[in-house]
Amino acid sequence: MTSYATTMQVIEMSEAGGPEVLRPAQRPTPEPGPGEVLVKVAYAGVNGPDIMQRKGLYPPPQGASDLLGLEVAGQVAAMGTDVKRWKVGDRVCGLANGGGYAEYCSILEDHCLPIPAGLGLAEAASLPEAYFTVWSNIFMTARLTAGETLLVHGGAGGLGTAAIQLGKAFGARVAATDHPADRVATCTTIGADRAIDYETEDFVETVRSAFGGADVILDIVGGPYIQRNIKAARHDGRIVQLAFALGSKVQLDVMPVMLKRLLYTGSTLRSRADSFKSEVARQLEAQVWPLFATGKLKSVVGTTLPLAQAGEAHRLMEQAAHRGKIVLQA
Repeated sequence: MTSYATTMQVIEMSEAGGPEVLRPAQRPTPEPGPGEVLVKVAYAGVNGPDIMQRKGLYPPPQGASDLLGLEVAGQVAAMGTDVKRWKVGDRVCGLANGGGYAEYCSILEDHCLPIPAGLGLAEAASLPEAYFTVWSNIFMTARLTAGETLLVHGGAGGLGTAAIQLGKAFGARVAATDHPADRVATCTTIGADRAIDYETEDFVETVRSAFGGADVILDIVGGPYIQRNIKAARHDGRIVQLAFALGSKVQLDVMPVMLKRLLYTGSTLRSRADSFKSEVARQLEAQVWPLFATGKLKSVVGTTLPLAQAGEAHRLMEQAAHRGKIVLQA
């Protein structure tokens, strides 16, 4: 006999569209499969891929829940077969393939992490998607090292606040762009060496004059930023494309890529192999999670809303009317 509810409150999409298509509903509570834990969700993080999926532009992978939500924090309510590490009652945060906008969510045990020392569940729910993404792209792929310069676009958002802090924690110089003034100030507050208001400053010239160019660039903007990033990059620089707020189709002069020996890459985390995500989790727990206890890293939760107000959370994110992460309380 289960010790948890057999039905749960969720947020469904009636169809692809605007935030208004998100609506509360009831569904059966999922059963954890082999190697999975069922998490009683306390909080779920809101992320850019959720927005894309709601618009019909980012379908869930085969076999994943159709519900939005890629990160949660809560307590283990049940375990599937072959689960070795966790037990019922353990507090965890985890990276899900979907299904986070609900009272219960099944997650592979290897994609769960303990709550970092000193953090609450709301703060922990803001970590997995951003930290898995930034660590795997900026450190594992682009191999940012101490003494290099990292340029982060959208520095006051969820990915940006994680990237700025991680860059500084591991010895890099960090520049960040954002707008308006209060979001620019957020970048400075969390550690950016130079915060740039993209409405009033040319980030290319600023980064060149202040740092001699960027060694690694994290971009979520795309569009005209693609060519400008190439100009801002130092020789042997690495540019990581993670989203395209201003579009992915541009006319591009790639000659500087050759002349500067640049590497241009990008990825979507959700489609990566489970084994890869397990390795990212292992590295985060060993190298990053201890930094929360020492104060080198901080969770940046700007807004907390009830699960039923997921549509409002999406409106805030699309309007950039938030700082750090938005989390939903289940």
